[in-house]
Amino acid sequence: MERQRAHQLIDQLGAAQFDAVARLLEVILSEGDEEPTAEDRRALAASREYFRQNPEGGIPFERVVAECGFTMDQVRHHPGE
Repeated sequence: MERQRAHQLIDQLGAAQFDAVARLLEVILSEGDEEPTAEDRRALAASREYFRQNPEGGIPFERVVAECGFTMDQVRHHPGE
């Protein structure tokens, strides 16, 4: 996916969605197989609660993966670098 398209998608996010995506990117970019911190767990819990209360408030991860040109199998089995 081009950076410009990614920026366009990010610009469409609400504040809570943006925070969730920013935290996800931080996790993706972090090195190693570190255990989640207490802050990570709180952020994940807040994200889950947001989407529990707002089921139509986000884009399904599977759709994002597909729009990026990947399959869920590729995501699940990515070795990380």
